[in-house]
Amino acid sequence: MTYDPTPDGAEMNFREKMSYGDYLQIDRILTAQAPLSSAHDEMLFIIQHQTSELWMKLALYELSAARRAIAADRTAEASKMLARVARIFEQLNSAWDVLRTMTPSEYTAFRDDLGQSSGFQSWQYRLIEYAVGNRNAAMQKPHAHRPDLMEKLADELARPSLYDEALRRLARLGLAVPEAVLARDVSQPWTLNEDVIAVWAEVYRDPSAHWEAYEMAEKLVDFEDYFRRWRFNHVTTVERVIGFKRGTGGTAGISYLRRMLEVELFPELWRVRTVL
Repeated sequence: MTYDPTPDGAEMNFREKMSYGDYLQIDRILTAQAPLSSAHDEMLFIIQHQTSELWMKLALYELSAARRAIAADRTAEASKMLARVARIFEQLNSAWDVLRTMTPSEYTAFRDDLGQSSGFQSWQYRLIEYAVGNRNAAMQKPHAHRPDLMEKLADELARPSLYDEALRRLARLGLAVPEAVLARDVSQPWTLNEDVIAVWAEVYRDPSAHWEAYEMAEKLVDFEDYFRRWRFNHVTTVERVIGFKRGTGGTAGISYLRRMLEVELFPELWRVRTVL
């Protein structure tokens, strides 16, 4: 059965109108893949990482907006954004399932063509880590050749992280967040704080009295849960495809990625479960 939607009012002439492809700039997106080898699976590798970068762009957009909302005491609005970021990382997790269809033999066919390029050089990923609180200044080094990126990273380190803003909100809600935490140098990495565990414990022991803080805490945990899964799936995928070889960017490969699994973004929110 054939069907012509024109009589129903569907627009068919786009000579002088904006089309779907125009709006989304589909031609630019679909011509951004430039394999360097003749290997069949290089296209999969490129698209996997390009689409991941697009999802990370959206994650940064939402994280930045959530942080601004918390700073302006619009926590309910921030909760919706953080829920979306968790689902973005669910999408990023699913992408590893596609990449794992590539075997070691297939990856070896084009791995040398990657040169020294590596996923750990993703500046958007670094910005995500910085935005949520994992502020390792040493990881700016891969971007030293790009003053524009160094400026983005430096700007991020100069502003409070998502977790810093969450703790400041707790203080404005009347909870006893230590002054040293509120006045800390936000450019420095976060370290586990027993007094902050006590604050979160107060929230979790009486959710009805601290519902805003309680809901914010759970949204942060949701996000980190999905973020941890993404890291774990990264480790599993790399081990499945290259074993214990060194990474193309010179890292120790699996051992480096496993070390990253130990990094906690909001450590007090995980420790508080033990003391309740």
